[in-house]
Amino acid sequence: MRDELFIRGSLPMTKSEVRAVSLSKLELAPGSVFWDIGAGTGSVAVEAARNFGYVGSIYAIERKTEGITLIQMNKEKLAPEFSQFHLVLGSAPEKLAELPAPSHVFIGGCGGKLKDILWVIFGKNPKARIVINAVTVETLAECMEAVSQYGFAYYEVVQVAVSRLEKMGSYHLQKAQNPVFVITVQKEKSDSVQIAGGRPWNGI
Repeated sequence: MRDELFIRGSLPMTKSEVRAVSLSKLELAPGSVFWDIGAGTGSVAVEAARNFGYVGSIYAIERKTEGITLIQMNKEKLAPEFSQFHLVLGSAPEKLAELPAPSHVFIGGCGGKLKDILWVIFGKNPKARIVINAVTVETLAECMEAVSQYGFAYYEVVQVAVSRLEKMGSYHLQKAQNPVFVITVQKEKSDSVQIAGGRPWNGI
């Protein structure tokens, strides 16, 4: 969906091009239990609910009350027919223990607690497919440290760099968006989830 369709606040939002790549990498399937951690405005969770209606249930986890309000508004506006959409106010990894085991997880924000979040996910389902968005170098370094520490049956790192043409006077110039690393990991291979584009873990 176009970014301007979403109701925006002061929280960051995963932009449409990165959202499309991230959802593609998730490989959601019928009956999926999908966690969106650090959901922000809810763009990924709402897109999944709207365009991937075969998802079993969605849990949008956000620590800011503003975010919960925005997610609810965007869900009601853009995916009102999807009933198994749950709002979870609280921080990860603490609130994750209360949730049912996920089959798919998107991590848009981790607050520097990525390894702890992954630990909880693996404890619930070591076969969960996880997609992480890293905008900062620090988050990317945290991701790669986790890759080195845990080891994964499959992992993939893709950088998405998007530029949009903008009209300035009689000219059109490219305006670059912040590049985003899209990291896909899975600790144990699942027979029910097809791994596309990944490669066996064999160390850094």
